[in-house]
Amino acid sequence: MATELVRALLDARGVHSRKLRRVLTLLGDDWHTLADLVRVPAVPRRTVQELLKALDADLETNGDRFRITPSRVAQYADLMAGADPGDPVDALVSRNTAHLRSLLADIADVPPPLSALDHVQATAETALKRALWLDAQYDLAGRSLVCLGDHDLTSLAVTAVNPDVEVTVVDVDDRLLEYVEARSGGRVRTLHADFRFGLPPAVLESADLVFSDPPYTPEGMALFAGRAVECLADPGSGRVLLAYGFSDRTPVLGLKVQQELQKLGLVFEAILPAFHRFDGAQAIGSAADLYVCRPTARRSVSPGRVGIYTHGPQSVEASGPSAEALAALVDLAPRPESSPPPRPRQPGWAEPVGKGAASLAVDLTGDPGPWLLRTLLACSPGRMAALVANNHPNVSSAAGQAELTSLVDNRFALRFLRSTPDGKHCVVVADQVLAGTLDNGGLAVREVLMRAHGKLGNVWREALTTVLRITKREARDRIADHPDLDNRLIDLPRHRIAALLPLIRASAAD
Repeated sequence: MATELVRALLDARGVHSRKLRRVLTLLGDDWHTLADLVRVPAVPRRTVQELLKALDADLETNGDRFRITPSRVAQYADLMAGADPGDPVDALVSRNTAHLRSLLADIADVPPPLSALDHVQATAETALKRALWLDAQYDLAGRSLVCLGDHDLTSLAVTAVNPDVEVTVVDVDDRLLEYVEARSGGRVRTLHADFRFGLPPAVLESADLVFSDPPYTPEGMALFAGRAVECLADPGSGRVLLAYGFSDRTPVLGLKVQQELQKLGLVFEAILPAFHRFDGAQAIGSAADLYVCRPTARRSVSPGRVGIYTHGPQSVEASGPSAEALAALVDLAPRPESSPPPRPRQPGWAEPVGKGAASLAVDLTGDPGPWLLRTLLACSPGRMAALVANNHPNVSSAAGQAELTSLVDNRFALRFLRSTPDGKHCVVVADQVLAGTLDNGGLAVREVLMRAHGKLGNVWREALTTVLRITKREARDRIADHPDLDNRLIDLPRHRIAALLPLIRASAAD
């Protein structure tokens, strides 16, 4: 009988059967989707499916919903879970209905998740739970929190719960940075970075707390946690808070990640199980634990491999482009006749790229979107070619091409060679724009673009003194005040770069 199969399944789990009993209780109470049966008790999808199979004829289905046949529920009463004591923070979430409604609206409009970045949306309840827990655990007023990645909008939840905390979001997704800045009314500071290539100087040794929900690979967890330690002003008093989950069916994966974190000198002050819940990630029960980590030392993070994600061209298993594609990239890279062909380079813009070279050839086939612009900004030579995917957002449409061109057209003339050398790739060729073809405004913008790693206030002032032949004081008067003067151009979100360039041009007007 089905009851005996279910009983055997529960017995096989021993002391760990309680979560599965909760699944059984849900099925006895009402109709539920598979996603609900996974997320609510935090049970891996495969384990839930095994229970559904064991129920056999006692299970009813209605579309994507399941329940135990009402006339058979009593037969399973002794197998169901007792009362759930609940989480006190969850109870606190349910009392903050205004914040929860606001976060639900925020998440409804957040830019769509990118599978190539392992985006899985946390629930609004989870974002609020994080904020309430942080506010109850730490004295946040006047303190600094850095969120390394924030597609879950934890930053918005924290500023809603405690407006007196200074929150900075650093993310590779320019869409998200623009959204968070607009949604927070500018209360959340946003900066761009791909953590594989470094952090903006503005956030180094700046934070009291760092929160991150990294890619759940050993490589991704180690990278994000290492960058988090770099952000702490004082490793002795600072804390790194990480979301991480693994299936109870594959504990070795959890061991590998914990070993990577321990190599960084992180002590686990607490691991709160199933603290975070997600709309997705059913393989790990749509849940992840909260790791409260205390650093014992500040250890530098060595730039590692590009593959840190579980999906797409930046996944751990990704093989990269073919030798033929790289050969075509080199052949198409513009260069003086006397110069040898450039060797293909890997992505990265921690510092200016290719100093002293006549030309660059860069493999950007793993680019999730922002690498192409950052590589153009970091390029030292006046000539460059980049190999990107044919569906890259800045090459796959006329609008995308025009948007990228508008940001760099005072320095580079771009050509987009679609479906080159094959249907999967595109080569973007960048040739220098001659200074003699630009007016003073264009020249000032060009000077700033060529020094994207310098502090913006200094670079902008020096551009004006060079182009207009005026004094530093006169240049400062033309610039006046701007919130990004202490940042580097290459660290700014894309929308702020687009807004800044017309201001630079206008400041050079006669």
